[in-house]
Amino acid sequence: MRKLVFTLRYPLIIVSIFMLLIAAGCSDSTESSSEPKKDGELDKSVTLRVLEAGGPSGDYMEKGFVEPFTEKTEIKVVRESPTSLGKLQAMVESGQHTYDLVEVSSGNLYQAISGDLIEKLDWEQIKPDPTNEEGQHEYGIGYQYYSTIMAWNPDAAGGKELTSWADFWDVEKFPGKRSLPDYAVFALPIALLADGVPKDQLYPLDIDRAFKSLEKIKKHVSVWWQSGSQPSQLLKDKEVDYSAAWSGRIVENEDNIKYSFNEGLLDLSYLVVPKGAKNISETNAFIHEMTVAENQAKASEVLPYTGPSKELTALLPQDRLEAFPSSDINYEKQTFTDSEWWAEHGTEVEEKWELFKLNLNN
Repeated sequence: MRKLVFTLRYPLIIVSIFMLLIAAGCSDSTESSSEPKKDGELDKSVTLRVLEAGGPSGDYMEKGFVEPFTEKTEIKVVRESPTSLGKLQAMVESGQHTYDLVEVSSGNLYQAISGDLIEKLDWEQIKPDPTNEEGQHEYGIGYQYYSTIMAWNPDAAGGKELTSWADFWDVEKFPGKRSLPDYAVFALPIALLADGVPKDQLYPLDIDRAFKSLEKIKKHVSVWWQSGSQPSQLLKDKEVDYSAAWSGRIVENEDNIKYSFNEGLLDLSYLVVPKGAKNISETNAFIHEMTVAENQAKASEVLPYTGPSKELTALLPQDRLEAFPSSDINYEKQTFTDSEWWAEHGTEVEEKWELFKLNLNN
């Protein structure tokens, strides 16, 4: 998972330093051969460079997409991390095209579009395999679904199952300590769902109603987490009884933590092509491989996240479909984050979020 960023304003000194770093390293990037190519022919001398999140997510990309692509085309792909919108912005503004593809959150996708930082994709040239609508964006290829879900210790719940965020808010039926994310992009939609807003009517968010809902639960929230690893550890150590959590950190646990994708917040990260990038034919060929269901299934063996192929569910372990955020049994239970709305209103909401946190003890 990744923290969404809601501003394109970065301190000048940081951007300047990164531009210098790009300039220093640009001699290592591989340009396309000057030899003319036949239509549809790929330049095997090219090395594609991808800026991604790193860690297990980088291993997910390597096994699922890089290895099959290189085996098929003989084109090398180099991964570098971590990614950020600031790095994408600095690269484009410097004119040094260090990367062919950059991983971004859905919120950053719309900021990159508004900042004219990325290219439109030529889907006719990419020729994608069948893909969910949101995965085939005009400016990005859907890469990895992830969900924010409810999780709990079964002992604390007395054997009862939570089925909604309203249950999570019900401190009489489900007594105990709570944990919620210290991110408005997750906490506010959860609060509205808990207050009875239907998931298909969640956006545009009623911000005032969301904060009123949070006021009802805040005294029972002992930890406002900032790291995706926190919820599972808090539940494991029994420091809290119930927590919102990123699904990938929960479904693989060995501590009998219960969870539900009901009313989960589903989102999708993307890979985008920086403005002015080279090696477009080779990049399009790599993007095509990212739409292949078999490749997405290989990636999900590394992490329990999924890609947007319409044919993926049949290739996942059929006895574990409940663990994958976009499997057929979970997809319709959730609501999709409206990242375009967040890109427009994020700064306003963040200001109110900071004020809310100042009054947590009142």
